[in-house]
Amino acid sequence: MAQTTTDHDAIRKWAEKKGGKPAAVESTHSGDDAGIIRIMFPDAPNSEHDSLVEITWDEFFKEFEDRKLALIHEEDSMFSKLVSRDSAD
Repeated sequence: MAQTTTDHDAIRKWAEKKGGKPAAVESTHSGDDAGIIRIMFPDAPNSEHDSLVEITWDEFFKEFEDRKLALIHEEDSMFSKLVSRDSAD
């Protein structure tokens, strides 16, 4: 069952528990602009993260807040999706 959260600590704990790392789409990432953010799971089978670059959690959460995002995720899987907080309601 999917859950939605904007809690930074909960997101980080959930991601790190599954080997997830904060990332940005490389073609949109430059300097102080994180660009399009994702949570990547580099150790996952069939992982296709060639277009992602790892960023810091601080960079991730700055962009997360600037864009007013929420994370939809499943506790027992690596499923996750970043969505607008407006569409998460």
